[in-house]
Parts: sequence; C-alpha cells; structure tokens
Amino acid sequence: MLNDLLYIVWDADPVMFSIGGFELRYYGLMWALTFLIGERFFTNYIRREGFGEQVVETGFVWIVLGAVLGARVGHCLFYEFDYYITKPWAILTEFRNGGMASHGSAIGMLLGMWITCRKHRMPYVWWLDRIMIPVTIGGGLVRIGNLINSEIVGKVTDVPWAFQFVRLYPNMPIESIPAQHPAQLYEALCYFITFAILCVMYYKFDFARRKPGIMFGVGVLGVFATRPFIELVKVNQEAFEADMLFNMGQLLSVPFIILALSVIYLGVKGKLPSGRPDSVENMPKNANAKKKR
Repeated sequence: MLNDLLYIVWDADPVMFSIGGFELRYYGLMWALTFLIGERFFTNYIRREGFGEQVVETGFVWIVLGAVLGARVGHCLFYEFDYYITKPWAILTEFRNGGMASHGSAIGMLLGMWITCRKHRMPYVWWLDRIMIPVTIGGGLVRIGNLINSEIVGKVTDVPWAFQFVRLYPNMPIESIPAQHPAQLYEALCYFITFAILCVMYYKFDFARRKPGIMFGVGVLGVFATRPFIELVKVNQEAFEADMLFNMGQLLSVPFIILALSVIYLGVKGKLPSGRPDSVENMPKNANAKKKR
C-alpha cells in the first residue's frame, strides 16, 4: 500500500504549444537543444585549440544531417523493416509519425564526421574524441523527451520510484494503471554521468587530448555498455522482439562496445594518429586561442 502512495503519476502533455496545424513538441525541442549544445562545444574546441571556425560550420551541417537521417532510417530498418521495405518513401513522408533509433543516429553521425574530415583533411579521431561530449548530454536530453512522450517505457514493477504512464492507458482509473520502470530516466542518468566524466577528461587532464581515441572509447562505453542492462527492464519496442533471446537494442549495442574497447586499447598504446589537425589547410590559426594540448 505504501508503494502505491509513492508512485509517480505521469501525464505530461508532449506538445509545448500549437498554432493551427503546427505543433511544437518537447521531443523536437530536445533534439534542437542537442544540436545547439553540440555547436557550442565545437566552437569552444576550435577556439581553445586555435583553429578556424569554418570547420564547425561544415561539421555542423553534415553531423546534424547524419544524426537525424540516421536515427530515422535506423528505426525503419531495425524495428519496422517489413513495413518500410514495402513503402520506402514513408521513411520521409511519415517522419512526423515518430520513430528514431539512437544506434542509427550514431552511425549517421560517424558518417557525417567522416565527410567533414575528408573535406578538411582532418584526422578522424579528432572529431571522434570531441563529439562524445555533446553526444552524451544530447542523448540524455532526448531520453527526457521520450519520457515526456511517455514512450520507451520500462516493465511493470513495484519499486517506489515507478511511474504510472497515464497516456498509455486512456480512460483507465489511476489506481488500475500499472507502475512501470522509468527506463528513459535510467538511460538519461547514464548519459549525464558519462558527459561529466568526459568533460573532466577533456578540460582537466592533458592525457585525454594527448592519447587520441580514449575519450571516444570511454564515451561509447558509457552510452552502449549500459544499454544492454537497461534493456532488461524495458518493454520491447516491437512485437518481433518477444521471441528473441536478446532484443534489438542489446544486439545493436554489441558492435559499439567492441569498437569502444578496441579504440581505447589502440589509444592507450598510442597506435592512433595524432588527434590534432596540424596539417589542415584552409584553417587559419586563432592567435588569441589558448594553446592547450
């Protein structure tokens, strides 16, 4: 009975405001904040390390495009393949119906960074290390957006901090709504902790910049090594996952974990190229920048 009194009744409206047929949703706002924060961080990196800001402009376009399209295409291929393979145009035309996958977003951003590096002839690892700081805080914000949407919820539980997601059970009395794990908050907390660790590594310890690959590996581990455990308390997103020993979120995390461990190993051994793009052309130095290595 005591637990019933402690459950959090969650009935947040996902729409901030609407004008005519246009709706501004909190989820979209979280994505916008993620991109804005990413731009601010990379501007700070460039100024701190003494490079031209046009690199940020190029990277911002390609990484944002990769993140959004990757998240959308990833969801359609990983979770609703049978539907979208027969209607591939719906990947874009039904964009507003929702469906974004963090694994797809990660792949899209990796591709966007690769294009940027090719354009400016920069070491790929320079972007990999630094992208993880805004990615982790952005991932946490997006999960807060999922919470506001009452989506990606956890399994039924009796823990005292459980949520009753009212919008998932319309017309059902509050006392009859099951209490579920706030899995979105679990993920967000892991992302925010990883963000704090990476900020300390970059701004307080020189080794993180002198050993390319380590920050990227730590960031990827913080995001994807925790995911398989959180998936244990999450409701499967699609029905086909019910018969799987490991669900899609767990399976898709495995290659990222392997990648992270490999990059950390290579970084510690000093086998990755220098993370500082000293040889890049068309990148004027900023004389006032802090010369921190």
